[in-house]
Amino acid sequence: MTRIAAAFVALLWALCAATSAFAHASLISTEPRDGSVVAQAPDRLELRFNEAVTPAVVRLIDAEGRARDDAAVNAVDETIRITLPGDLPRGTQLISYRVISADGHPVAGSVVFSIGGPTATPGRQPNPDSTLAILIWLSRIAVYLALFVGAGGAFFEAWIAPDRAPRTTTIAALWFGLPSAAVSLGCQGLDLLGLPISGIATIAPWQAATATTLGPALFIAAAAMGLSIVSRRCAAASSARSLSAVAMIGVGVSLAASGHAGAASPQWLTRSAVFLHGIGVAYWAGALLPLLALARRREQGLLPALQRFSRAALPVVAVLVLTGLLLAIIQLESFRALIDTKYGWILSAKLTLVAILLGLAALNRFRLTPQLESGPQNTRPLIRSMLFEFALVVGILALIAGWRFTPPPRALTVRAPLAIHIHSGKATLQMLVSPGTAGIDTFVLRIMSGDAGPLQAKEVTLILSQPARDIEPIERRAVGSADGNWTVRDVPLPFAGRWRVGVEVLVTDFEKVALEDEFDLPAR
Repeated sequence: MTRIAAAFVALLWALCAATSAFAHASLISTEPRDGSVVAQAPDRLELRFNEAVTPAVVRLIDAEGRARDDAAVNAVDETIRITLPGDLPRGTQLISYRVISADGHPVAGSVVFSIGGPTATPGRQPNPDSTLAILIWLSRIAVYLALFVGAGGAFFEAWIAPDRAPRTTTIAALWFGLPSAAVSLGCQGLDLLGLPISGIATIAPWQAATATTLGPALFIAAAAMGLSIVSRRCAAASSARSLSAVAMIGVGVSLAASGHAGAASPQWLTRSAVFLHGIGVAYWAGALLPLLALARRREQGLLPALQRFSRAALPVVAVLVLTGLLLAIIQLESFRALIDTKYGWILSAKLTLVAILLGLAALNRFRLTPQLESGPQNTRPLIRSMLFEFALVVGILALIAGWRFTPPPRALTVRAPLAIHIHSGKATLQMLVSPGTAGIDTFVLRIMSGDAGPLQAKEVTLILSQPARDIEPIERRAVGSADGNWTVRDVPLPFAGRWRVGVEVLVTDFEKVALEDEFDLPAR
C-alpha cells in the first residue's frame, strides 16, 4: 500500500510539473511600462514573460501610423528585446506581438507607450504636407472635370448632337480623369496614415484609402468614365445613348457615395440631393465645350443643338438651385457660418461664381440664341460667353475641391460619445466611448445581468484589438465607482477603422463572463 501511495504521489507531482511546463506563457512586465509616457525615445523595449518564448511576429507601428520594419527582435530566455529605431517620431508607439509559448501555442498582445506625450487628441489633426495637399486638390479637380466635362460631354454628344459634336475634348478629359482617380485614391491613403509621398509605392495607403467611402466612390467614378469612353466608340446611336445615360447615373452615385454633403443627416435626403445636383452639373458643364466647338466652326447643327439643350436646361437649373440650397442649409446650420468659417467662405465664393454663371446662361438663352435664329450666324458673342462660362465652371470646381481640407460647420459641433451595446444570456453591457474618435479615448462601462438587472462584479477588464492592422489585444483594467460604472481612462487608439472590443467580467472567484463585439472608430 505504501508503494502504491508513493507511486500515486509521484504521478501527481509529475502531472503538476508537466502542467507548469506546458502552460501558456504570460506577459509579466514591460520596459517601458505599458501605457507610460517617456521623455526621450528608448533604445529598446523589453517584454518579460513567465517562461521562455519564441517570437513569431513583432510589429512596430510608430506615431505617424507607419509599420516599421527596422526594429530588431532578439529573444533571451523569458525576455523579448526589441531594438527600436532612433528616428521614432514623438507621440504614441504601438508594439503588436505574437510569441510561441513552451506548449507550442501562440500568445498575442499589444504594448503602447508614448514619447513626449500621447498622439494628438481629436481636434489637433495635423495638416497634410503642402505638396501632398496640392496633389490631393489637383487630382480632385481632374476627377471632377472628367465626370462633369467628360461624362457630361459624352451624354451631350450622344443625346443632343450625335452627328455634329467633336470628340477630342470629351475623350481627353475622360482619359486624363482615369489616372487622376488613382492618384486621388493613393493621396487619400497617404493623408490618412500621415505618410510622405514616397509611401505611395507601398500597399498600406491604398488599403487604407480603399477602406474609406472615397474608395468605392472613385471606383464608381472610374467606371462612369470608362462607360463614357466606350459610348463614344459605339457605332449604334442607341448603344451610345444607353451607355452615356448609365455613365451619368454613375456620376451622381459616385458623388453621393462620399464627401461632406452625402454624410450629413438625413442621408436619404442629402445623398439624393447630391445625386441630382451632380447629374445637373454634368448636363450643364458637359455641353459647354461641344457647343463651343460647334460655334467656332459655325456648323449648321449649332442652332438645333442649342435649342435642344435649352429646352432641358431650365428644369435642370431649377433642380441645381433647389438641391444646392438644401445642401447649403444642412451644411451651414446657421447663416453666420457663411462668414465665420472657412467652409462658408468657400461656399460664398462658389455662390458668387454660380450667380455670374446663371447670368451668362440667361444671356445665352434669351438674347444670343435668338440672334442666331433671326439672322446671319455671328457666333463671336456666343463664343466669348461660353468661354467665360467654362472658365467659371473650372473655378467653381477648384473651389469645391478645396472643401476637402475644411469640415462643414455642422461637423464642428461637439461630437456625442460612441455608444456600444453588447448582450448575452448572462450579462448586458452598455459602453460609452468618449470622444469616440481615433486618439485618446475614455471607456465607461455599465454592466448588468442578462435581464438588465444589477450585476455585482469583482473585476472588469477591457480588451481591444484591430485585426485589420494585425494589432493584437490591448488590455486595460477598469476602475469601479460608487455609481456602479466601470471606467478605463486615456486609452490610446491611434488608428481609425474597425476595432474588436472584449470585456471580461469576474463575477466571483469561480465565474467569469466574457462579452465581445466590434465597432467602427471614426478618424479625428
